[in-house]
Amino acid sequence: MAGNSNFDEILSTTLKNYVPKLTDNIFSARPLFYALTNGQTIRRISGGAKIVVPIIYGTNSTAGSYDGTDTIDTTAQTGISAAEYDWGQYAATVTISGIEEAKNNGEAQIIDLLEGKIFQTQETVIENMNTMFWADGTGNSNKDWNGLGNIVGGTGVTLGGIDPTASGNSFWKSTEVDQSGAITVAAMANIYNTISVGNDQPTIGITTQALYEKYEALLESQIRYTDTDMADGGFQNLLFKGCPVTFDDACASGQFLFLNTKYLQLVAHSDVWFKPTPFVRPTNQDAVYSQLLCYGQLTCSNRARQGFMHSAT
Repeated sequence: MAGNSNFDEILSTTLKNYVPKLTDNIFSARPLFYALTNGQTIRRISGGAKIVVPIIYGTNSTAGSYDGTDTIDTTAQTGISAAEYDWGQYAATVTISGIEEAKNNGEAQIIDLLEGKIFQTQETVIENMNTMFWADGTGNSNKDWNGLGNIVGGTGVTLGGIDPTASGNSFWKSTEVDQSGAITVAAMANIYNTISVGNDQPTIGITTQALYEKYEALLESQIRYTDTDMADGGFQNLLFKGCPVTFDDACASGQFLFLNTKYLQLVAHSDVWFKPTPFVRPTNQDAVYSQLLCYGQLTCSNRARQGFMHSAT
């Protein structure tokens, strides 16, 4: 069909201008997304065959006191390695049919139509990505990105090319607690303290609505404090040892996670992160479409600073 000669150009320009708002809406829509993209937990890199994340698993044995002309140890050190992650790909398509084009032929109507399509895409991406980042990376025939299911929940799962069950790799395990009963402040404190070292402590706790309400009930007679940053993001939260605790509908029943997002990074390709392609017209369809493309991966540099309990009631 003939349509508006400026239709594709208007669509492409509007979509490109809308993308920053789109990504902001997507990654501030769920507490997990917010935690992964707020502050230092999103990193943009320009490429590479793999995403390489340095990790430290041992100390420097040469450090120590000496006297006078004592020989200072110059032994070459190990204890620094790297986790390697494959790039993940993610896409969403915005499609406008020929009849929609004909019905929305003026510039204002075109923009209104596209904004409706973008909102639909945004809500779909929020739902699907939220599911993906809570899962174990095996979905869609192992094409899904890493999620908390294999980063934190998969204590015996190889991650970043490192097998935590191999000799000497116990450092690459999260803390897992089988609660098998009512959640208690003592059980929460045990996980929190186990994955803390000095002032390197969990930055967020996430659980189900049911367990969040159980924790809330435990504080019924106490003063309740909230984290202003999470509250400003629109999320209900209560502090536990200074760590904001909130809930996400995608969290599995009976689970309560403490995360240190200092060691969780959502890595985004600097050139392909919700990058819109130009609107094109296929030869065999009465429509135009644009694809929003993402290259990235959810990575971890320290699994030992992550913990969770399961089977809690």
